[in-house]
Parts: sequence; C-alpha cells; structure tokens
Amino acid sequence: MKTLPAGAVVISSTVSGNSLEIRTTMEWFPIVFFTFKALVLGTGMFFAIKWHYDQGKKENGMDRRRLVIGVAKVVLIFVVLLAVLGYLTLLLVRKLGLDWNFSG
Repeated sequence: MKTLPAGAVVISSTVSGNSLEIRTTMEWFPIVFFTFKALVLGTGMFFAIKWHYDQGKKENGMDRRRLVIGVAKVVLIFVVLLAVLGYLTLLLVRKLGLDWNFSG
C-alpha cells in the first residue's frame, strides 16, 4: 500500500452506480442553496425596510427626539444582552474546562 504525503487529496477513479451523481449533486447543492437563500433573505429585507419606511412617512406625528431615544434604548439593551451572553459563555467554558488554545 502506498503512503501519501500529508495534505494529499485522493480522487477516486472507480465509481459504481449512482455515487458519481450524488457526488456531483453534493458539490453544486451548497452553491445553489446559499445563492437562493441570499436572494430570498435580501428580497425580504428590502420589502421589510421599505414597508417600515412607508409606515414612518404616514405617521408624521413621531418627532426626531423620541425616535433617537428609542433607537438608543434598543442599542443599549442589545449591547448589554451581548455582554451578558459573552460573560455566561466564558463562565460555561471555564466550568467545563474547555481548551482556549487557538494555535491549531
């Protein structure tokens, strides 16, 4: 049996039955799936932003100061929750004794 150097890629030349079709399907599926996903989510985001923008134009009673305060509250809550999640993750990692070494 022949040994191969580390990192060598072996391509099988013997294919039986439908394995070639499955292999080629598995190669192109992520490309098509993620492209479709990006298009659907992008379209949804576009229409969501457009709808909210149109609703804001209809509702002229909202003043700028209240809007800025509301956005600031949402951002502050998000940052606090993100910090709490990070701290809880740190505690869990320490409790489980997981390795923090990223040098592969």
